[in-house]
Amino acid sequence: MALNIAIVAIYLVAMLAFGWWGKSRTKNNSDFLVAGRRLGPFLYTGTMAAVVLGGASTVGGVGLGYKFGISGMWLVVAIGVGVLLLSLLFAGTIQKLKIYTVSQMLSLRYGQEATKTSGIVMLAYTLMLCATSTGAYATIFVVLFGWERWLAIAVGGAIVLVYSTIGGMWSITLADQVQFVIKTVGVFFLMLPFALNAAGGLDGIRARVDASFFQLDGIGIQTIITYFVVYTLGLLIGQDIWQRVFTAKNPTVARWGGSTAGIYCILYGVAGALIGLAARVALPDIDVATLGKDVVYAEVATHILPIGIGGIVMAAAVAAMMSTASGALIAAATVARADVVPFVASWFGKTIDTSDTDNPEHDVKANRYWVLGLGVVAVLIAMITQDVVVALTIAYDILVGGLLVAILGGLVWKRGTGIGAAWSMAVGCVLTLTLLILYSTGAIPSADGVYANEPIYYGLAASLVVYIVVSLSTKPTPAAIRTAWDARVAGAKLDEVPEGAASSAN
Repeated sequence: MALNIAIVAIYLVAMLAFGWWGKSRTKNNSDFLVAGRRLGPFLYTGTMAAVVLGGASTVGGVGLGYKFGISGMWLVVAIGVGVLLLSLLFAGTIQKLKIYTVSQMLSLRYGQEATKTSGIVMLAYTLMLCATSTGAYATIFVVLFGWERWLAIAVGGAIVLVYSTIGGMWSITLADQVQFVIKTVGVFFLMLPFALNAAGGLDGIRARVDASFFQLDGIGIQTIITYFVVYTLGLLIGQDIWQRVFTAKNPTVARWGGSTAGIYCILYGVAGALIGLAARVALPDIDVATLGKDVVYAEVATHILPIGIGGIVMAAAVAAMMSTASGALIAAATVARADVVPFVASWFGKTIDTSDTDNPEHDVKANRYWVLGLGVVAVLIAMITQDVVVALTIAYDILVGGLLVAILGGLVWKRGTGIGAAWSMAVGCVLTLTLLILYSTGAIPSADGVYANEPIYYGLAASLVVYIVVSLSTKPTPAAIRTAWDARVAGAKLDEVPEGAASSAN
């Protein structure tokens, strides 16, 4: 056990070292927020796979395999499909825009101030995602080091804060490469073969479990649909994912590097489910009813893998969660500074340009303060809240139910208008939030409560109808805005949109 602890400790120290390494590459705002938009295929594929494969995919995927068998793969497969669709359909266009946030895309496409409300929803989503990931990897520190939960969150959060704050996206990207390698080795080359061997291979597993564990729909059709609605659609529009697309050096890298990451995610999901299924045979007495399914990952690392190798696997779990937390943190800071602050200031008649193009060092310093400040907020949320998953669920539902149609509509439908997008977002967000409240309070009976799927379905449907009807009922997007958008999408405009000043690029 001491060796396992030492390996995880060495990994954590290495993350701090990557923070200092990333600092040497960070000279301006673009370097800090989007790694200078210079990532090639290898770095881009690794960082994209790292940010989407968090604790739910790694620890949760193994737990689902233990509980449901091979159909436990669908959560991670849905994530992989989301990355694939984003990469093949939209990443090339997104990369050409030379922007920093999703809200800036809406401003460029529609020229409508009301679309900037999207920044508030995106900030809530990224902040809760960071807090959730922080609380998740802290649970591993509790097991390994015997710390109190608050101390585990404080120490883990401090490590992510340090390397994210010092070097920004460059530090996060370099750390992601290590995390990507550790997860690949830990899951594919250590956990999977050791677990299958302990269970007697696939033939041994088939002989000792019910046939339902090999059925692709064993987890339930409704659950599978939910995974694709929430995770696949959410990945198409999340700021944390888009910000990784912005780091690609050209559309080809964004498209095919992302597609490679998507395929990797699908294979990762299958591997996790098989590990969990093998553990069902090798470790049949795990009390998942009391301890929860997420404990299976640690049980495999502790009881099936040799000492030392188990430490690498535990480090892989920490890596998965830290990569998601750091990605969500810098996304939250970017949205807060570029979108939310100027938008809120406009309510009081003030105009704020948060970028300092005359002094790049001051601009980077300001972004560091935002990462540090919001990181502290995320750590505090993780400390004081036992179940931030509820808050994340609400943010995710509003993200998909309220913003998806306006964002994707702007990318694929020329007739979509700013007024249509604004009303679509308003109706989708309000209806989704209202239904979430009604379901969670029991006003509308449902066994799932706040986790019910209906709010997303109704929110999406209403948002789509409103977007189409209002867009067709209003004047098309002004020619000047449309021309500027088309030029940027075609790659004719190579200038970078300043942070917090998207409207000036129209």
